[in-house]
Amino acid sequence: MADADLLIEIGCEDLPARYVVPLADALKDALVQGLDDAQVPHGSARRFATPRRIAALVSQVAARQPDRTVERKGPKLALALKEGQPTPAGLGFARSCGVDFAQLAQEDGQLVFRSAQAGRGTAELLPDLFERALARMDEVVPRRMRWGSGDETFVRPVRWLLALHGPRVIPLKRFGLKAGAATHGHRFHAPKPIALKTPAQYESRLRAAKVWADADSRRDEIRAQIEAAAKKVRGRARIEAALLDEVTALVEWPVVISGRMEARFLTLPPEVVIATIEHNQRYFPVAGADGGLLPDFIAVSNIQSRDVARVVEGNERVVRPRLTDALFFWEQDRRKPLAGYVADLDRVTFQKDLGSTGDKARRVAALAGDICRALGEPAAEATRAAALCKADLVTRMVFEFPELQGVMGGYYAAASGEPDGVAQAIREHYRPTQAGGPLPESRAGQVVALADKLDTLAGIFAAGQRPTASKDPFALRRAAIGALRLCIECRLPLDLRVLLGAALAAQPAGKRDERTLAELWEFVLERLRGLLGEQGVAVEVVAAVAATGTARPLDFVARVEAVRTFLGMAEAAQLAAAHKRIRNLLKQAGPEGAAAQASDGEVDEQRLRDREERGLFDALRGLDGTLERSQRDADYTGGLRTLARLQGPVDAFFDKVMVMAPEPELRANRLALLRRLDRLCRSVADLSCLPG
Repeated sequence: MADADLLIEIGCEDLPARYVVPLADALKDALVQGLDDAQVPHGSARRFATPRRIAALVSQVAARQPDRTVERKGPKLALALKEGQPTPAGLGFARSCGVDFAQLAQEDGQLVFRSAQAGRGTAELLPDLFERALARMDEVVPRRMRWGSGDETFVRPVRWLLALHGPRVIPLKRFGLKAGAATHGHRFHAPKPIALKTPAQYESRLRAAKVWADADSRRDEIRAQIEAAAKKVRGRARIEAALLDEVTALVEWPVVISGRMEARFLTLPPEVVIATIEHNQRYFPVAGADGGLLPDFIAVSNIQSRDVARVVEGNERVVRPRLTDALFFWEQDRRKPLAGYVADLDRVTFQKDLGSTGDKARRVAALAGDICRALGEPAAEATRAAALCKADLVTRMVFEFPELQGVMGGYYAAASGEPDGVAQAIREHYRPTQAGGPLPESRAGQVVALADKLDTLAGIFAAGQRPTASKDPFALRRAAIGALRLCIECRLPLDLRVLLGAALAAQPAGKRDERTLAELWEFVLERLRGLLGEQGVAVEVVAAVAATGTARPLDFVARVEAVRTFLGMAEAAQLAAAHKRIRNLLKQAGPEGAAAQASDGEVDEQRLRDREERGLFDALRGLDGTLERSQRDADYTGGLRTLARLQGPVDAFFDKVMVMAPEPELRANRLALLRRLDRLCRSVADLSCLPG
């Protein structure tokens, strides 16, 4: 049999949308990997995915493995032969290979066995490859189900199997089914089985049966239909990538329809309308030329109806009551000012050991004041926003649409007559809500967002509920990353360790000691290491800066960038190597090294005997003022460039001067000189951590 396409399809009841494409990817990748491992030649691979099927097609798969030579190496001849006769070790190796000792080769002082092995047929290999693919797919879905009387599990009940290699059916057996050559079309438009002669017919025969099997092109088709429908109503569709992916995974034959809502619903905040249309109904809103919402929406149907008007009417009928409820909540919630809801927060538990949400809001307000004072900025706007920032949690709207917390608080604050800055800060204070998400734009919003995240971090650590490797129910990792991004990207020159200490001290219960603070800071620092690692910063660079003990993320990043620039200089590696040597000498010196450290680097000029140690001392003294200015101005790049000028004097010192001189006074003086140099080499970052 010549090379032929390979097609495997698993037909099942409707799959959860989030698993459709990942399952198809797992099937395709596992089949390709299995063929590669078996050394079966093949061409390119594609995957197909709809709610009712996952499939993979691999082109030009060979009919069998190529023949190959198997080689095994045995014991050394010194062990395998004794006085020209095989030893038990040599005979045992021959038996394990299934041949006589005389059939073994002797090469390079070792026994060698070679045999020709005929390749197995691909059809013979495929059942095992299919099982491996199913195991890979099981990894995609954490929970699977059983059906009928069988014990086998899958995401949803499997209804048919298709397995073809060219025109030949591969006899796969699974889920109580035998694989055949038939697939199935659209459940309503073409429900009868479709017999295939070859895998090449798969996509076209399904398309004729109202199944758009290729998920990528189906996604593009849906987008094109949505954009065309929006253009007809002179608008532009709001197409979120995640929603488009989800809708693509929900339909086999996409047919876009347009619907309308009553104009009165447009008096609602646009986020409420979008939440109803997108999140609840999986429809697409339409915006006008001015960016405001139009009374139109676009839905994607999985059927080509003969009575489109009735389908549109049904979609409109579903949207109407939810928007009516939202309009009622909007009107009712505004009957009292946002501040009127604050007292109700005392009846809402934040965490059993940490008090109510009202307690949390008061802690956040106090911490926001601390942050403003640390920044040297007015605190009134931020503390007012912090006091009100959780009040919308007890409104009817947020109870119905929890994803709008903060957003609705901003609207209700504005409706209550609060200053614009307060309303904006409330609206922004949950940001960033996801990795890479937008940060608050206003300073008050940045302060409240940071205070909220630090309070959560400190509180949950105090309560002993810190995240594990697999569980993070309070999203502390996200909170820590958000706090770091706020400090770095919003350029807030804040000491996070100090602020975390203040947040920890304000908690009503739990462990609030130095050990907890140290663990909390290490948790945040680990997130900073991760952020910098994602940006390509070397581990050694991060370690070098972390060794300085700086707890200001903005300062940390500035030092990192300076070190990265420094590493591009010719002197960097040699100075780093010299600093490692200095650290080792001071460590080996024991009490003398400690005494040198305690002397604060004071060097007795009268005891500088050699020209090279005098040269190093003069070089250090000449740099003191320049380095102090660089540190004061946070010009870390300039400071490291200044340090690079020490390479020559340092090299000369180590070439000519014996630090551990036999005379105690001379040795102590030289150690003090090295201690002074050591402090300079750790002024921006610990250079001994760098490669060199």
